[in-house]
Amino acid sequence: MASMAQWGWPAVRALRLWGAGGERAWARRPRIAGRGTPISSAGVSSVFGSGGGSKKEKLFLQDIAELIRARACQRVVVMVGAGISTPSGIPDFRPFCTWAKEMYPGNYRPNIIHYFLRLLHDKGLLLRLYTQNIDGLERECFHCDQLRLGISPSAVSGIPGSKLVEAHGSFASATCTVCRRTSPVEDFWAAVMGDRVPSCAVCTGVVKPDVVFFGEALPQRFLLHVVDFPTADLLLILGTSLQVEPFASLSEAVRSSVPRLFMNQEAVGPLSWRPRSRDVLQLGDLVDSVERLVELLGWSQELKDLVQRETGKLSGQDR
Repeated sequence: MASMAQWGWPAVRALRLWGAGGERAWARRPRIAGRGTPISSAGVSSVFGSGGGSKKEKLFLQDIAELIRARACQRVVVMVGAGISTPSGIPDFRPFCTWAKEMYPGNYRPNIIHYFLRLLHDKGLLLRLYTQNIDGLERECFHCDQLRLGISPSAVSGIPGSKLVEAHGSFASATCTVCRRTSPVEDFWAAVMGDRVPSCAVCTGVVKPDVVFFGEALPQRFLLHVVDFPTADLLLILGTSLQVEPFASLSEAVRSSVPRLFMNQEAVGPLSWRPRSRDVLQLGDLVDSVERLVELLGWSQELKDLVQRETGKLSGQDR
């Protein structure tokens, strides 16, 4: 009975938000949050501009959390940018050649934001994670760490490749620019760290990491957005400026009835100049915002245990 009671209240609350018969009632109830605190109607106008719906009841971060807890949202699509990796110590810009050496396996580790995304997957809520980052910190088993540490693919669990779309590629694999053969990534790193130009063992062509340079086509997996975004029931956008296309336009690809939770230092992109009534803006430090959402979800201890367990595996291999 206790478990039913614990489930019952969030479910009732979610029903109010969805509306009778599954109607998305939040479509009529915009809310905004800034640094975890409701903004006044004046603050709403400053973010949304005139006609921002300040007279309507507003959707807050807690409402998003209750929808997730009640499993009213089970097809969550996430968009992330450089902001989720800066807490790991990765600057959001530096010269590519310098970056290549800095990105050597093991130099950086996932942070609490990455583990929150992992928890979404573990709970069966993550439809897909779209990332602009090329650091590979979201990847299954944190592949680059395994190369250096010599641990098995099952030893450190991350987000499966089937749930991940690396829109701009990653350093986790490399390809010859001439014959297009896949090159062993270990050979690529050995050349980079030895200040040599990586070359193909078959045709001697230059080998580059599978990251997307300016003017290059995006990976084929990026086309999954055609299916994912129209079927999503919640969109989370974390730490991205929403300026780089075509990635930025994905924020507009979910149905108009779907709530969008945007966590960032400041309001940017379409969510600032063309908001929807279901948008929630959680502005401020990204780690603080994610921790607040985790607290509202009741996942704080689970996340703490996950971080300790997974970082412990990597730390143990380092000794």
